[in-house]
Amino acid sequence: MELETLLKRIRPTDSAAYDACIKRFDAVAKPVGSLGQMETLLARIAGVYAGADIDIGKKCVLVFCADNGVVEEGVAQSNADVTTAIARMMAAKKSCVCVMAESVGAQVFPVDVGMRDTVNGLINRKLAHGTQNIANGPAMTRELAITAIELGAELVRQKQEEGFRLIALGETGIGNTTTASAMASVLLNKSIAEVTGRGAGLSDEGLVRKREAIERAIARNHPDPADPLDVLCKLGGLDIAAMTGAFLGGAMYGVPMVMDGVISAVAALCAVRLDPRVRDYIIPSHLSAEPACRFLCETLELEPILQAAMRLGEGTGAVALFPLLDMAVAAYHSAATFADIAVDAYKRNPC
Repeated sequence: MELETLLKRIRPTDSAAYDACIKRFDAVAKPVGSLGQMETLLARIAGVYAGADIDIGKKCVLVFCADNGVVEEGVAQSNADVTTAIARMMAAKKSCVCVMAESVGAQVFPVDVGMRDTVNGLINRKLAHGTQNIANGPAMTRELAITAIELGAELVRQKQEEGFRLIALGETGIGNTTTASAMASVLLNKSIAEVTGRGAGLSDEGLVRKREAIERAIARNHPDPADPLDVLCKLGGLDIAAMTGAFLGGAMYGVPMVMDGVISAVAALCAVRLDPRVRDYIIPSHLSAEPACRFLCETLELEPILQAAMRLGEGTGAVALFPLLDMAVAAYHSAATFADIAVDAYKRNPC
């Protein structure tokens, strides 16, 4: 579905269902609000599904795999060979996100949206063999970025039709903390130093090269901060573009989307800048160790429940949220209420 049509079909979430979920939690035999963000995250899901009878039983992770031309600048410890190696582990269900997801009953769907190499066992939606080097010019054309966005939304539609009730987003692609940091610098109006971290573990010299490459990319491409698509196509990657589309797809097809770390947070901000209603469909998971992540979450007004200094990617932080949400649902549906124990309920004090 074309992007313009996609945006027209987005609707607000149901605030009455959100309130009904909170009210139902208040009836559980516990102090009001004492499960903290577990309650409010569940209420966000209720708002998406427009009902307080919450079911998140079938969950999955879409992992978008893509390579980035900026690795030519020495911004990472490795090159596209590692993207290929990780994708092969995903195909064999042996990568970190795969084993973590299996442990909590979720499925992982790795998608080749722009890898240099081709790996059997992935969903093949390859749009290019990687992007161009952003230090020398745009990562991709605007048309290619829009195609990737539409692809991401379409995959959400497919998973929604397959019965998945909660979809997490992940990625893999060497160099993508560079593209994410470059986009964050422009979209947030922050200095490159503020938003750029060491990625998978750069040395001091490597961090300098990374910041210099981003500086050249911004100076060369002149991205327009008021136009998220311009920032995306000039500085981003096909993984970020596809995740942007997946967030839009969640809002269009009525599926809560779990945001992972810094790279998915940049995609989330792009989606929200395209349509602010998308924000209410996003479930934050963890605060990445990458410095841009905190700024992105603050701008999105989304507070991650997990603060574990994770920086693996693949959607691992989003998957780590799944068991907490399952526990919240269990308490919501099955814990004793004040009526069950014949005790007066706690009163919610006005804020």
